[in-house]
Amino acid sequence: MNSLANQKIIITGGTKGIGKALTLALIKQGANVAVVSRNPDQSLVDLGAKFYAQDLGELAEVKIAIANLVDRLGGVDTLVNCAGMGYVGNLKEMPLADFQKVLDLNLLSVWQACVGVLPKMRSQKSGKIINVASIAAKQAFPGWGAYSASKFALLGMTQALAAEESSHGIQVMSICPGSVDTPLWDTLEPEVSAQFDRSAMLTAETVASTIITMLQLPPSAIITELVLMPNAGVL
Repeated sequence: MNSLANQKIIITGGTKGIGKALTLALIKQGANVAVVSRNPDQSLVDLGAKFYAQDLGELAEVKIAIANLVDRLGGVDTLVNCAGMGYVGNLKEMPLADFQKVLDLNLLSVWQACVGVLPKMRSQKSGKIINVASIAAKQAFPGWGAYSASKFALLGMTQALAAEESSHGIQVMSICPGSVDTPLWDTLEPEVSAQFDRSAMLTAETVASTIITMLQLPPSAIITELVLMPNAGVL
């Protein structure tokens, strides 16, 4: 397994849920972790992570902000896009502005973050990008139409980017976790609070360790897309 020590790794949405668990795990691996989020977390900074404030929903700023961060870090080895939002609501009644907000954060901000690191990765002929999707990218659920659409589209974008960038030595991958017990669920109350047994979900730490395994494969191997489910199945 490849060592991640001293690797320059950027994590979007790295102060909550999967992103925070991944940040903590990578710090233990000795990586140089830069967290991009609008919500600071001093505990991560105290452990050695660098924090960069950025609202990823401000699409016009994302590419420039990530490119500037790459310059400040003196390069980048890996980008992991963990930032995202949940949304529950039937498509028939959904306001256009709400659907657009989901697409902006779950799809378009990820695209712009990727574009922000590509010039450096191309120049060094190496780099890894992992986009965190969802089982909702493989299977649609009633009431989750906007979320599922954004994650289906994220997989398509990831596959296209992988095909475009492989000749430049860049690996682009996705992971599709099933239900994960993160603070995201707390933002969806009261619509879904009684529908899920959160103790049966994956933990953020399990997803983080799986991402690390993907990153540690030798350059000659790649997990292009990984579906990780709780043993209980779809909840």
